[in-house]
Amino acid sequence: MKLSEFRFDLPESLIAKYPVERGESRLMVIDRKTKTIEHKKFGDILSYFNDGDSMVINNTKVFPARLYGNKEKTGAKIEVFLLRELNREMKLWDVLVDPARKIRVGNKLYFGDSDLVAEVIDNTTSRGRTIRFLFDGNHEEFMKAVDQLGEMPIPREIMRESVDADREHFQTVFAEHVGAVAAPTAGLHFTRAMMKRMEIKGIHFAPITLHIGLGTFRQVDVEDLTKHKTDSENFRIGPEAANIVNASLDAGKRVCAIGTTALKAIESSVSANARLKPVEGWTDRFIFPPYEFKIANSLLTNLHLPESVLLMMTSAFGGHELIKEAYQVAIKEKYRFFTYGDAMLIL
Repeated sequence: MKLSEFRFDLPESLIAKYPVERGESRLMVIDRKTKTIEHKKFGDILSYFNDGDSMVINNTKVFPARLYGNKEKTGAKIEVFLLRELNREMKLWDVLVDPARKIRVGNKLYFGDSDLVAEVIDNTTSRGRTIRFLFDGNHEEFMKAVDQLGEMPIPREIMRESVDADREHFQTVFAEHVGAVAAPTAGLHFTRAMMKRMEIKGIHFAPITLHIGLGTFRQVDVEDLTKHKTDSENFRIGPEAANIVNASLDAGKRVCAIGTTALKAIESSVSANARLKPVEGWTDRFIFPPYEFKIANSLLTNLHLPESVLLMMTSAFGGHELIKEAYQVAIKEKYRFFTYGDAMLIL
C-alpha cells in the first residue's frame, strides 16, 4: 500500500490537548463482520467481553524523557530527548537533540544546577546522537536525577507544554516496568475499579512489556510502505501471559490487544501452531494492510493521526475501507483524536 492512502484532513481542534476523566471517554465500536459502527461510552466495553476472554495489556512505564540542557561556552538551550539506554555501566544513551545543527561530537551539555553533565560521542541520524552522561552515582540515583529534571514526553502534536498533571495522566494504572518514552495510550482509559469489575466477570489480563520508542512514532517518509524501516523496540512476553492468551484461544474466546503496542508485541512472537510464545528481545515489526493477524481477534486503540504507523496497523486489523469510513464518521461526530482522545474497539 501507499502512504497517500492513509492521508486525511483532520481538524486541529479534534486533537485532544488534555484527557477527560479516566474511563469517561467515548468509545466507537466497529464490528468487522456486520460492518457496523456504534457510538458508546468507554464504560460500555464491559458488555463486549465475557468469562474466559483475555486482554493483553502493555505494562511499560513512561519516564520523564525530555530534558533541557545548556551547551558549554555558548549556553544555548538544547532539548535532549532520551530514547533508549545503550549501556547502563557507561551511561550511554541514544537521544534526539533539538536544535540538532548546534550539537556536534565532543560538545558537553549541562542540565540546570544539577550534577548531570552529558558529552556527545557520536552522530546517529540527522537529529540523533549518542551521548554519555558524566554522573558519579549508581543507576537508581541517575534515574532519580532524570526524574527530577525531566518532563513527561507528551507528543509535540498536542501543541502544548508538559504540565505536572501529565505525570499521572500520561501513565496507565497498570504501568510497572520503566523504559517507555510514550504511553500505550489505549491503556490510559482503564481505571482500577473497571479492571476489578472485568476480573470479577472472568476476564483475564495478560501483562506484556514493550518499551515504546522511536519505532512507534517515527514519521513515514516513503510513499511505498514496503520501503519504510522501523526502529527496534525492546519487549518481553512472559510464560504466564502466554498461557493466559493461549487458554483463551484454545477455548475459542476473545483475545483483545489493548493498544497497537500490545498488538505489535504479540504478533512478534507466534508459534508454528498460531499460539503466543514467551520471548524477550527486540522487534522492528511494521504492520500495514494486508496482514493476517495470528493472536488477537479484537483490538482497543485510540484514534490516530494521518499517515501514522499506528493508523496503518489499525487499518490492517479492521480492514482499510472500514477504518477509513470509521475515521470519517469520527471526524463528523467530533471524536477526540490522539494520545488523550477517545477510544475505538474493533471486534
